[in-house]
Amino acid sequence: MKQLIDFIPLIVFFALYKFYDIYVATGALIIATALQIVVTWFWFKKVEKMQLITFVLVAVFGGMTIFLHDDNFIKWKVTIIYLIFAIGLAASHLMGKSAIKSMLGKEIELPDHVWSKINWAWVGFFTACAAINVYVAFRLPLDVWVNFKVFGLLIATLLYTVLTGFYIYTKLPKSTNSEQ
Repeated sequence: MKQLIDFIPLIVFFALYKFYDIYVATGALIIATALQIVVTWFWFKKVEKMQLITFVLVAVFGGMTIFLHDDNFIKWKVTIIYLIFAIGLAASHLMGKSAIKSMLGKEIELPDHVWSKINWAWVGFFTACAAINVYVAFRLPLDVWVNFKVFGLLIATLLYTVLTGFYIYTKLPKSTNSEQ
């Protein structure tokens, strides 16, 4: 259920962009992201830090997009969020507490070197997404960027998650692997 709530602002943004324009869609994105936080708090009594950071970035860059009537700001928001993910994962790993291991390590037992590979692979993935977003956002038409933002990055993230899952499966201890 929570994952569905996370996609609502993106769906609202895409629909209003298609029916109106980037500025109406951006205003709706700000409102939908704020409502997402309220609903998340109401249902789960907890809001993740990344949701708050995302909201602040959406509000700041979206507000600048609307106020200055310049869609470049909302395009940069995507890149900055991916860079925050990459830097956060790298920093957590370098400080000795891998964020990926912290999230999944309670459920899955893997050697530290495997967690390290997974962590650095996600750092690379998020960095690549940030770089590709810059290219698509500033070299291709706005329609292409909106479709890339909504579908391309979403599909890439889902596929990378599945690939990570397969990699984890191959690294599970044999006794866990064969119990099925």
